[in-house]
Amino acid sequence: MKCPFCGYGESTVLETRDTENGIRRRRQCLKCGKRFTTYERIEHSPLVVIKKNGIREQFDKEKLRRGIIKACEKRPISIEQINKIIDEIESELYSRGEQEVKSKKIGELVMKKLKKLDKVAYIRFASVYREFRDLEDFEKELKKLSRR
Repeated sequence: MKCPFCGYGESTVLETRDTENGIRRRRQCLKCGKRFTTYERIEHSPLVVIKKNGIREQFDKEKLRRGIIKACEKRPISIEQINKIIDEIESELYSRGEQEVKSKKIGELVMKKLKKLDKVAYIRFASVYREFRDLEDFEKELKKLSRR
C-alpha cells in the first residue's frame, strides 16, 4: 500500500475494523509517519439475471432501486427503508453462491419485503410484476392480503 502523501510503499496497520461493506484499516507510513485510511471490500463475481423470456443480463442494483421507488411513490417510506430492502435482497442473492438467478426470484423477494413494509407499495409492485390485466386481478390479490 503506497502512502498517499510521500508514495513510500510500506506502512503499518494501526487499527482494523469491520464495516458494512468490508474492512477499514488505519495505517501509518513507515517513511513520513503520516496516517491514512484504506478500505477493502469483497468483490463479487457478476450476478446474471435470467429474464422471463430467457434473455440473460447482468444484475442491475439501480434498476431494482427504480422499480421499488416507483412502487413506493407517495407512500410514507423513507429512502433508508428502500435502501435496506435493496441491500437485503442483494445480500441474499449473493449469499446463495449462484452466478445466475431468475428474475422471478428477485420479484418474489421484493414482494415479500414490500408486503411487510407497506401493502399499497406491495400491490403496486405486484400489479406490474405479475402483469395484472384487469380489476379482477387486483381484487384477487387484495382478497389474499385481507385474509392474512
